[in-house]
Amino acid sequence: MRIGELAATNDLTPKTIRFYEQAGLLPAPPRTLGGYRDYPPQTGTRLAFIRNAQSAGLTLAEIRSVLALRDSGESPCAHVTELIQQHLADIERRMAELRKTRTALRDLAERAAVTEPSTCSDADICSIFGAPEDN
Repeated sequence: MRIGELAATNDLTPKTIRFYEQAGLLPAPPRTLGGYRDYPPQTGTRLAFIRNAQSAGLTLAEIRSVLALRDSGESPCAHVTELIQQHLADIERRMAELRKTRTALRDLAERAAVTEPSTCSDADICSIFGAPEDN
């Protein structure tokens, strides 16, 4: 299957497929006598995996490591499970940080709502960011 057909079938662009090839996610396909890439049918399965893994937050390096295990004949499921757990823990940490940031921003918004701009001193850059007792 030529790259244009593979791209259309998998809702990708030929440029994306070439990128995946350069990134080591797709093996270089055999070439036709005319020099065109001739992808085997199972390439679509590999492309679907790459897209699903990216949607789950895996990096290209992580996806490459999973594919390398599969290509060597090993089952990558334990490795994938570990990657998923790592990403899930990272998301949980980031969500906790975002909750703290949201609380801080809400506090600042409340301060901003009661701050009179004319009372800002020249010593302050912005009294909204000053200590709560300063307001």
